[in-house]
Amino acid sequence: MSVPIVLAGARGHGRWHLDNIRRLQAKGAVRLAGICELTPLGGDEIPDGLGTPEQSADLGALLESTGARVAVVCTPIPTHTGLALTAAARGVHLLLEKPPAPSFAEYRRMADGVAAAGVACQIGFQSLGSHAVPAIRRLLAEGAIGEVTGVGGAGAWARDEAYFRRAPWSGRRRLDGADVVDGVLTNPLAHAVATSLALLGATRAEDVTGIETELLRANDIESDDTSCVRVRTTRGPVTVAATLCAEEPGEPYVLVHGGRGRITFWYKQDRVLLQRCGHGPRETSYGRTDLLENLLDHLADGTPLLAAPAETGAFMRVVEAVRTAPDPLALPRSAWRRPPGADRRVVTGVDGLVAASADTLALYSELGASWALAKEVSSS
Repeated sequence: MSVPIVLAGARGHGRWHLDNIRRLQAKGAVRLAGICELTPLGGDEIPDGLGTPEQSADLGALLESTGARVAVVCTPIPTHTGLALTAAARGVHLLLEKPPAPSFAEYRRMADGVAAAGVACQIGFQSLGSHAVPAIRRLLAEGAIGEVTGVGGAGAWARDEAYFRRAPWSGRRRLDGADVVDGVLTNPLAHAVATSLALLGATRAEDVTGIETELLRANDIESDDTSCVRVRTTRGPVTVAATLCAEEPGEPYVLVHGGRGRITFWYKQDRVLLQRCGHGPRETSYGRTDLLENLLDHLADGTPLLAAPAETGAFMRVVEAVRTAPDPLALPRSAWRRPPGADRRVVTGVDGLVAASADTLALYSELGASWALAKEVSSS
């Protein structure tokens, strides 16, 4: 029998969820019972095959009137906790988009409320559904690259200036007194952080022993667009360097360092390169389990969730460190430029710095970037 589902937030990234729900509805796994949006979707915004779902701006009322069993929440970051608890209070299971909350306190309130209600909650880190993640963990457990010395994440993306105007909360650290924390490490390239921690096996809040951040911005925004972080964990260090101001945007990746080799994981492509002493390089491509399907399997037969709230605690420690750090430093005008004909800002040399950080587990300031600020250090 198909599971009735409600989607909260159907525009922007929510369109991806609409298409995914359509795919699952065609298989008979789910039925889109409702859409929660402040402004109802027009008929041309609802993909063919989804019928005419009920629409409302009131998630609680919509869940009750539709009898939904699952809610997908893909709304602005500051609304995540409140909407998750609204669903949990009605016994509705959740797929909650990342980041799960804008602060560690809100994350704890959400996770504790969901647990108390006895509902299942999956956090939308799609990369954690990659079959490469357990495969890499097996390689590390077998000693394929020797003792693991650390993990470096790298993300060099480009976003035009309109990206930071797409919604009132875009590029903001706070809005109307509420935390947003829409920085490069905590939202667009959050997967690099979460995936790096997952490969190291340091996903829970208690696994984190300290965090150093360097938060910067080239764009005229409140949050950071070019940043790096070092997370000290009980299993070793994780660094992630990320930018939305790349010269030549590329696929983000995670690099696991070992005493006898290394493993590179391009997490959006589910592609893994194993390089080790005494062997030729070996590249493997993997499949991926959709997180909504995994949630449905969990409800049907107890299949373990791939991204339960507890497994995102270490990531939320990073969010909290970014939230409580001083406001990002504006890069000097000499550090960035606009490419001819482009409505975006490029930080000169940042692509090489991002890659060097993953290679060396060093922060921008340690790599000699003239514009990098002294590290902000926090302890958990």
